[in-house]
Amino acid sequence: MAQKDINPYIYSDSNKRYLTYDRYMKMRFGGKVAKVPLDIGCTCPNIDGSAGYGGCIYCKNGSSSAIGKTIDEQYQNGVNVMNRKWNNVGYIPYFQSNSNTYGSLAHLEKSYFEAAGLKNALMVDIATRADCISQEVLDILERLSEKIPVTVELGLQTSNDKTADIINRCHSYEDFVKGYYLLDNLRNRINADIHNDGEPYSFVKKRFTLCIHIINGLPGEMREDMLKTVSDAAKLNPDMIKIHMLHILKGTRIADLYLRNEFKLLDKEEYVSITCDQIELLPPECVVARVTGDGLEDDLIAPLWTRRKTQVANDIDKELFRRNSYQGINHNIM
Repeated sequence: MAQKDINPYIYSDSNKRYLTYDRYMKMRFGGKVAKVPLDIGCTCPNIDGSAGYGGCIYCKNGSSSAIGKTIDEQYQNGVNVMNRKWNNVGYIPYFQSNSNTYGSLAHLEKSYFEAAGLKNALMVDIATRADCISQEVLDILERLSEKIPVTVELGLQTSNDKTADIINRCHSYEDFVKGYYLLDNLRNRINADIHNDGEPYSFVKKRFTLCIHIINGLPGEMREDMLKTVSDAAKLNPDMIKIHMLHILKGTRIADLYLRNEFKLLDKEEYVSITCDQIELLPPECVVARVTGDGLEDDLIAPLWTRRKTQVANDIDKELFRRNSYQGINHNIM
């Protein structure tokens, strides 16, 4: 009997014991969907001096290869790359670089709506910080959601304010929650009819969704801190979560700390174990949009095991199977 045949997690059609982004996209759009990263020249309040300088200590703030290229040019280049990998049913223009609700409102609105009109665009995804949400931005996002489904991704990274200070996040967990609830109120209003219809799998129909990013292995954090972060995030009821391992990249301030042996990185086994603990704490219907990632190959100093993303994901699958566990099994004990 195959593992998928005895999988107790109800939102899976494979051996995966958590709700993958790929599975969510197939439930929503009927096939493979790929994200196409876009850079519209945004910065961050902890880069330009509004809240701090230099950005987060793990962030590589350099020039983008997209400089000088239009949204359409970036999108077409990305689509061409994706088409060599997969047979996609559509694409998601993804405003990825820095804080994409921070800047000129006219520029932001023009960029969002241009992306919404791109050929085969099924959704628009906007990455930002929770302290970059204003009423004017909310108004733009609401109008955008009338044209195309929208996801907003918020970088939390950690709910521990001491760690946030170390990484130069330049906002507190309280600040994050305030911004999150502004978006949550908008989400509830836009999706009101879907929340109340009572249909199974109705969550895949939402026109406005929220995603939270967290990072495992930040300096000074223990397992308990990382579990507290995902527990705090889960209580906010996000539609999606991305779980990352801390990457040490050349040219970043955290690289100096690491090379001076001022903190220790998680090894692969520790990361897999902690990530499985976190998946168990999540709401069952929360999309686990990422369980690992890889730094830019030429810039990655450590951990080198993150280059083997498929192996890390497979080890997570094996550990959940070994435990006879799955997403949400411990959600109600938080």
